[in-house]
Amino acid sequence: MIKKKNISQEDINTWKNYTNSPTDIIDKDNIENKNRFNHNRFKFDLHGFTLLEAQEKVKEIILLCVKKNYKEILLITGKGIHSNIEKNVYASKDLSKLRYSVPEYIKSHSDLSKNIVSISNASEIDGGDGAIIIKLKKL
Repeated sequence: MIKKKNISQEDINTWKNYTNSPTDIIDKDNIENKNRFNHNRFKFDLHGFTLLEAQEKVKEIILLCVKKNYKEILLITGKGIHSNIEKNVYASKDLSKLRYSVPEYIKSHSDLSKNIVSISNASEIDGGDGAIIIKLKKL
C-alpha cells in the first residue's frame, strides 16, 4: 500500500468520524458468539480443501447432520479469489471453485440431494458470496 503524503484535514476528520461510529460494518464476531450454540445449524469452513477433499467432507457433513437432526448447514467456501485455476486452460473457471462446485456436487448425488430442501448463498452476516446455506429436510 502506498501511503498518501498530503492528507487533508477534512480526510482526517472524516476518517476519525467513521472509525468512531461505523454504520456499514457488521461485527461478525459478536453475532457469531450469539449463534455459537445454535443447535439447528452446523457450520464448517472448507478453506484450504481441494475439490475432491471438499466433496468427501460435504458428503460426510450432510449425512451426519441428517442423522443428528440439524435443520441447516452453513458451509464457508470462500469466494475463490485465491484460486490458481486460471493457470489450467482445461479446467472450468466456475466449477473449479468450491462455491460453485459444492452445490453441483450435492445436486448430482441423489443420496445427498434427497435430504436437501434448498441450497442458497448465505446472507452477508453469514459470509455472503463466500458461504452457502444448505437447508435439510425434516425426517
